[in-house]
Amino acid sequence: MQKRWHLRSWIAVFLTSLLTITSLNVVSAAEEETKVAKLHNSINSGLTKKEIPETMKRFVFDSGLHFEYPDAVRGIYITGPTASTQRFENLIEFVNSTDLNAMVIDIKEDHGSLTLKVDEDSPYYDISQNYIDDPRALLERLEKEGIYPIARIVVFKDTKLAEKRPDLSFKENGQVWKNNRGEAFVNPFLKEVWEYNVDIAKLAAEMGFQDIQFDYVRFAEGFETRDKELEYSQGEYSDLDMDPVQKRVKAVTDFVAFAREELHKYDVDVSVDIFGYSATIPEAPGIGQNFSKISENVDVISSMIYPSHWTSYFGIPFPDKEPYRLVKEYVKVENERLGQLENPPVSRPWIQDFEAPWLYGGSAVTQYGVAEVEAQIRALNEGGINEFLIWNASNKYTEGVDFTPLD
Repeated sequence: MQKRWHLRSWIAVFLTSLLTITSLNVVSAAEEETKVAKLHNSINSGLTKKEIPETMKRFVFDSGLHFEYPDAVRGIYITGPTASTQRFENLIEFVNSTDLNAMVIDIKEDHGSLTLKVDEDSPYYDISQNYIDDPRALLERLEKEGIYPIARIVVFKDTKLAEKRPDLSFKENGQVWKNNRGEAFVNPFLKEVWEYNVDIAKLAAEMGFQDIQFDYVRFAEGFETRDKELEYSQGEYSDLDMDPVQKRVKAVTDFVAFAREELHKYDVDVSVDIFGYSATIPEAPGIGQNFSKISENVDVISSMIYPSHWTSYFGIPFPDKEPYRLVKEYVKVENERLGQLENPPVSRPWIQDFEAPWLYGGSAVTQYGVAEVEAQIRALNEGGINEFLIWNASNKYTEGVDFTPLD
């Protein structure tokens, strides 16, 4: 599959190049390179794909599918297994019966596997799972239903790649290091890891996904306490005269900029999931996330602001019990940070539609239903944020929610 898609991409570029030569009376290679460089620079300086001049769009890949960007993206999360069962049909019906309009679908999931089957000659064959057996048919169905498709790609949390290539991971006593959940991470300092993930993103873009959402764009939690204990390469960053925190921040930010540059010809938005607390501090020192620097290099920033994932914060003793207040306070901070940027991205936070019994030592005291989900959306809307994504790991979403409560 990957080979077929890349062939189509090169054919498209070749044909458009011929048309360009005919219409422009044989533009020189040097002139063409200059124009492409200008396009790259415009993207790096914050010019969005909607603003790129028509004369500079001839290298944009066309999947043959057409999706209109919604008035505001309001989406739900879908796993690979869900996308392959009757539950997917039920969720399409759920979206169509509400003001929801988008789906975030796992393409590379949390352990590093692809959720679709690829050809045997693909470098990703050994990590592919046959959940989505016909991704083109799936996207054609979403096109027909008018549901905006977003591909989720988990980047640096990748047990599969770490075990296959320990040299791309972090080792402890000669073995691949894993956290207390048995999960391994690969090394954000290494460009080979960047390319591995961006090539998967290109595959998703060629299929017809309109937005590539990168998740786990970071080092492992608590890395600052292990950075001197673990064995790993700093690659091109080893000789930089920077403290370890700034090296991590630069590596993570550079990956995001690299991904956006590589994906520009596919005419997709690039979005990144980020811890909500990263917006409240200059930067998260261990994981390498700097909210402002990442935001400068994406089309969409998706802060994960689940009330259950905050401890006492913003003066709120138990955020899980006060979803409206937590989101309201967060939005104030995010708006201030994004307001300082010359070309801020679209804000599209992740909100909560699940219980957190672990916070209560057993059964969850706060049940997340209609009132709790609507409270989060209302707080976003009141702060000027109209886009959001709803997370439930089991893909079970609350019925009866008004997803546009201020309309």
